[in-house]
Amino acid sequence: MSDTTQAEGFDADRPGRPEKEEGAKRFLEGAVAGDGRAAVVVGGGLAGITAALALADAGVRVTLLEGRPRLGGLAFSFQRGDLTVDNGQHVYLRCCTAYRWFLDRVDGAGLAPLQDRLDVPVLDVAKRAGSRLGRLRRDALPVPLHLGRSLATYPHLSLAERAKVGRAALALKALDLADPALDTEDFGSWLTRHGQSARAVEALWDLVGVATLNAVAGDASLGLAAMVFKTGLLSDPGAADIGWARVPLGELHDLRARKALDSAGVRTELRTRVTSISQHGNGRWRVQVPGETLHADAVVLAVPQREAHDLLPEGALDAPERLLEIGTAPILNIHVVYDRKVLGKPFFAALGTPVQWVFDRTEASGLSEGQYLALSQSAAHEEIDAPVSQLRRRYLPELERLLPGTRGAEVRDFFVTRERTATFAPTPGVGRLRPGARTKAPGLCLAGAWTATGWPATMESAVRSGVSAAGAALSALGRPRDHLFELFEEAA
Repeated sequence: MSDTTQAEGFDADRPGRPEKEEGAKRFLEGAVAGDGRAAVVVGGGLAGITAALALADAGVRVTLLEGRPRLGGLAFSFQRGDLTVDNGQHVYLRCCTAYRWFLDRVDGAGLAPLQDRLDVPVLDVAKRAGSRLGRLRRDALPVPLHLGRSLATYPHLSLAERAKVGRAALALKALDLADPALDTEDFGSWLTRHGQSARAVEALWDLVGVATLNAVAGDASLGLAAMVFKTGLLSDPGAADIGWARVPLGELHDLRARKALDSAGVRTELRTRVTSISQHGNGRWRVQVPGETLHADAVVLAVPQREAHDLLPEGALDAPERLLEIGTAPILNIHVVYDRKVLGKPFFAALGTPVQWVFDRTEASGLSEGQYLALSQSAAHEEIDAPVSQLRRRYLPELERLLPGTRGAEVRDFFVTRERTATFAPTPGVGRLRPGARTKAPGLCLAGAWTATGWPATMESAVRSGVSAAGAALSALGRPRDHLFELFEEAA
């Protein structure tokens, strides 16, 4: 077994499913009868799936095209021997209302439960601090008192640093997220101006920010950072409660998503690359794939920004080159399988070590013996191309520092997955580059976590973008929006 995993090797096709046959029958019956408008969704990530479901639920005949052999975009699973492995650890928060709707819509909410109450173990192994465990957790009190006790007793900051963190949090809460000036400044400079020490940034602000923004504070837009902290920690007491899949992501984002699409009557075509999109003189759209031309009244382009740039017809955006200015940021995922249990918590975050977040993926992967840990390393610019052997030499000793149970345990497998373009880079100024769902070409809409959702590149942003694109497409088709768009009005 090789050390490096080819993530795209996962193929979850399930031919002959009755749901797909019934969905295809419904699609063809609608096409023959001519009883509705037609839409094509290009891209089968969370944004594309959401747009397809929302349009189908509104009575539109939908074809979903995906070039890969699976759905799920950048949140997927693959097989490695007997293990079912997620390409990376993905979490969501209670405030992620759109993604929670998505889980409900694909009948997967029970497979990705939320914590009853925010509780994050934080282990510091820096030499100057010794090995010390702290916790970030909330109480059943109103904002901002819900985090008061946790902050007051957080051992990784001095008393003076904790007091300054509280004052900075109140200043952050007072920021107006609609102010475009916030996007021109970096979060690190703002924190420095508000009395935050380097230690406070490392032990608190970046602990949360790197995982959600995929950038350290000095590289992140103040607007996006303020959105994360205001929404997640300063809006509602339970907003930051963490949820994650207890099954492989492929179960949620591919298998159950395809079942939901089939049941909704969506025609889903995998391994189907779109080569061009153009508009007829009559205003209808032509979508070209190898061996077939599809015709539609609306098209949702739910692909990464560079691919969208290449497919956009001339005149669809005023400045399409701006899409190429939206940078990308990598995430490195390290997977370690031990011959015994070495971690008694579902996850923890770490300080004083290159290790960022560690999750127990044993049960979800199907491992029957030993323990499987997944390390999620965001903003991994310096290590994304490092050889597996080098990463092994670096991270196994770090896990021994963090987890005494690993000392003497046998490492049965060590491999990495690399997402070099995991997210858009949330740099200052990126807000002006992110387009909305509507283009200048009637009926052509954009979706993707990189579009102007107001959120960083998260699963929540992807789903919100699909909602927004579906709403724009329905408007172009002269169709009313259903309750979905009222529920997520700010996204649509």
